[in-house]
Amino acid sequence: MAIFLEYLTWHFFEMPKNIFLGIKNFLFFGLNYFSIPLLFKTLFSPWRQYRWVSSTRGLDIGVWFEARFSNLISRTIGAIMRIILILIGLFVEVFFLIGGIIILFDWLVLPILSIFGLYHGFRILL
Repeated sequence: MAIFLEYLTWHFFEMPKNIFLGIKNFLFFGLNYFSIPLLFKTLFSPWRQYRWVSSTRGLDIGVWFEARFSNLISRTIGAIMRIILILIGLFVEVFFLIGGIIILFDWLVLPILSIFGLYHGFRILL
C-alpha cells in the first residue's frame, strides 16, 4: 500500500512540477532564441546598422534629404523585419505553451486511460 501512495505522490505531485519546469525552460529558450526582448528594444533601429551620412562639404539639401530618406527606409525595413521575427517568436512561444499544457493533461489522465484500456481489453478477451 505504501508503494502505491508513493506512486500517486510521484505521479500527481512531483512529475507535474517537473513538467512545469520543462515548460518554463522551453518558454525561456524561445525568448532567448528569438531575442524577443532585444527586438522590442531595438525595434526602430536601422536594419543591419545600415546608415547613410551626407559626406559633402557645405550644405547640399539634395544629399542631406537623400541621406535622411535612406535612413528612414532602413529604419522602416528594420522595424518590419523585427516585427516579423517577434511574431514568429510569439507563435513558437504559444506552440510551446499549448504543447506543454497538452503534455501535462495527458500525463494526469494517463492512469485513468490505462485502467480503462486494461478493463476493456480483458472484457474483449473474456
